[in-house]
Amino acid sequence: MTDMNMIKDIVKAYGPSGREQKVTEVIRSFVEPLVDEVYTDTLGNLIAHKRGTSGKKLMFISHMDQIGLIVTDIDEKGFLRVANIGGVSPAMYAARAVRFENGVRGVTHFETETSGFMNPGKAAIGNLFVDIGAESREEAAAKVSLGDMAVVEAEFLELGNRVSCAAMDNRICCAAVVEALKEMKSEHDVYAVFSVQEEVGIRGAGAAAYVIQPDLCINLDVTLYGDTPKCVPMAMKLGEGAAIKIMDASVIIPPVVYTWLEDVAVKNDIKYQRDVMRMGGTDTSAVQKTRGGILVGGISIPLRYMHSPVETGDLRDFAATAALLRAAAAEAELPHR
Repeated sequence: MTDMNMIKDIVKAYGPSGREQKVTEVIRSFVEPLVDEVYTDTLGNLIAHKRGTSGKKLMFISHMDQIGLIVTDIDEKGFLRVANIGGVSPAMYAARAVRFENGVRGVTHFETETSGFMNPGKAAIGNLFVDIGAESREEAAAKVSLGDMAVVEAEFLELGNRVSCAAMDNRICCAAVVEALKEMKSEHDVYAVFSVQEEVGIRGAGAAAYVIQPDLCINLDVTLYGDTPKCVPMAMKLGEGAAIKIMDASVIIPPVVYTWLEDVAVKNDIKYQRDVMRMGGTDTSAVQKTRGGILVGGISIPLRYMHSPVETGDLRDFAATAALLRAAAAEAELPHR
């Protein structure tokens, strides 16, 4: 049975790129009882290690950071000027409630020459600001400092088989890794890595892979979809199962890995689909290029409305992804070149 409270706690935790400490604490609380050791590296990656006996190392990696806004200036009236952390769409982030790490809340809007409702104009990062209710620079600076980061304060919605919230990218995959660890049995050393700073240049994954040196790394991330009105045609659909990655704009998966994952899915009667993503990149590419090269694969969860406050995924895909991770870990033989 899906642990909805666990998913909600992980998705709702504060953790923009470079400030992942709070989401790290939440994930650690769930994984610590399930593994032999848990630690963080110098960059802040959270690493959970479940010991095996085969001498092989299997690594699952899922980034835990989210996109957000960073304060770049405070004007004389107390408005906070901001820049983006990661791929923020200004149109999606205008007129939204936001919260800072210290609990201060505010709302976003953008510069406009009119003061009535239905303001004309177009939001851009350069004219976006945060209003925290301050009436002067001094009042605002007492609550928020330059360099503080904010994330969208979004409601977690249960929509039948689907769930919607900000930061589903990539917390839904972090939750799937936690879910898989609950009943995971493996002869191999299993490393579950919850990586940092993926949204600002895939920075944490390579460092973790360099030290662990896995025989196989499976990356968990969300992918695009092709099942809403007038969207670009793609095969991935919500509710059709775990999406086994073939490629995205940053990586091409070796056939020996994705066919192995497909065989595991078929053998265990796990619903799956293929993931060919037209754009975007994942931690997979950073791991693949580490040291002399590492064998990589990917399992994705299709996500609607990515990088918005209403990212929407399907719980059946979540369950299939967790099941596929569990089944892959149970395999005695890992793929190899």
